[in-house]
Amino acid sequence: MKRQGLRAKAAKKFKATTNSNHNLPVAPNLLDQEFVATAPNQKWVGDITYLQTSEGWLYLAVVIDLYSRLVVGWAMSERMTADLVCNALQMALWRRRMPKKVIVHSDRGSQYCSAPYQKLLSKQELLCSMSAKGNCYDNACAESFFHTLKVEVVHGEPVVIRKEMRRIVFEYIEVDYNRTRRHSANGYISPEMFEAQMVA
Repeated sequence: MKRQGLRAKAAKKFKATTNSNHNLPVAPNLLDQEFVATAPNQKWVGDITYLQTSEGWLYLAVVIDLYSRLVVGWAMSERMTADLVCNALQMALWRRRMPKKVIVHSDRGSQYCSAPYQKLLSKQELLCSMSAKGNCYDNACAESFFHTLKVEVVHGEPVVIRKEMRRIVFEYIEVDYNRTRRHSANGYISPEMFEAQMVA
């Protein structure tokens, strides 16, 4: 890297986005750090992260299928609300044609414990799973995706307005990450290519 004049992008300090100080009911940890699936729509993981813009924070919620690490649902908002995670889950449901009995794992933040989110899970016959309190390793795959996103397209780049950040995230998820970025868990092929092999 030194010979080529290259330098690695370093991750910034961790900033917590989970508010687990609430009295809402929490679900058991059905996933139990078993991050491998043998087919699509067996296990999904969801999480929220923050993105800094020149106009303030922008929050991103994602839903990732552990079979291929494909981002099957995502949503962005200026506020970290239950609607944010519901919209990401709704996208995943539409994209995957409304599967049933999927384990949907998240942390125990107030958005995931909220009545609207829990109602959506119940209505669609999905199985809610939540991490142990304060254990980021229980949702390591989602945390890893956010780390990759920030290191590759956010950190070290100029701070932009929210509209531009939305475009950047859309292109990263739908054009780069899902379609072309090689993933070690898939034998170093992209999530979409990995799933296409199953159909072929």
